[in-house]
Amino acid sequence: MTHAVELVDLAKTYEGPPATTALSGVSLAIPAGGIYGLLGPNGAGKTTTIGICTTRVRASAGRATVAGLDVVRDAVRVRARIGVVSQAVTLDRSCTVAENLEFHCRYFGMGRGPARTRVAELLDRFRIADRAAAMPGQLSGGLAQRVQLARAIAHRPAVLFLDEPTAGLDPQSRLALWDLVRSLRDDGITVVLTTHYMEEADQLCERLAVVDHGRVLVEGTPDALKRDLGGTIVVDAALADPGAAREALVALPIVRDVQSTERGLRILLDTEEGAVGQALARLAPHGLRDLSVVEPSLETVFIRLTGRDLRE
Repeated sequence: MTHAVELVDLAKTYEGPPATTALSGVSLAIPAGGIYGLLGPNGAGKTTTIGICTTRVRASAGRATVAGLDVVRDAVRVRARIGVVSQAVTLDRSCTVAENLEFHCRYFGMGRGPARTRVAELLDRFRIADRAAAMPGQLSGGLAQRVQLARAIAHRPAVLFLDEPTAGLDPQSRLALWDLVRSLRDDGITVVLTTHYMEEADQLCERLAVVDHGRVLVEGTPDALKRDLGGTIVVDAALADPGAAREALVALPIVRDVQSTERGLRILLDTEEGAVGQALARLAPHGLRDLSVVEPSLETVFIRLTGRDLRE
């Protein structure tokens, strides 16, 4: 299996009224093995893409294959080869943690003995053995996500889909989940995750696609994207006279772009030494009230591509 997931001109329009276009010609080839990310703001089309890959959403056009299987023609076989962790907690609240894991194993064809052996392995690996008899409602958000992750790989899937897996978790729980996700590479599982956290994409993903408004804007390794597209310092300035400040800035060779904001201007600068100081000298005479600087990162990649923050 050269590619774990292949998407060709994938499109999705939800019927209205009004009709809503969620995806517009998404094409991706996600290599087998490793961790791949879809990075973008809420509403970018990430969850719809995952829904199509996991057979829960039918595309309006295009084609998707997962683990070499067509998600429409071979939907049943696809479901047997994938694991899914959604944003919401989907554990059976009438069963204990151990029972949730065992019933999942049995559902995927394991006998009682092998299922219980697998459950014991997962409880130990995900550090939840002491909560085996707990009910899902008694778990913190971080523990519940650990159980969901353990359940998702219980049947040893080829591809694991994680949809915003750390949304709402505290920093400690997020870091713990990152370590567990990284460990899945050793099992040969391909992990595809969606996130709007830049640090998460940067720390976890070997490759990622930046998506917005249902389209793939750019794709590559985090380092390559930051080097080729993120080589920009972003300066947000609150100004009394942004029009005059814009005129003063555009003559500077280090200025790549100047955009209007509610508070003043957003200036994209080259990363050469002293660039911020040069821009500050031009801004100061025009009622400079406040200034913030963002160094090159995945956030500056997104800003350069879209003109807005990832969190907007």
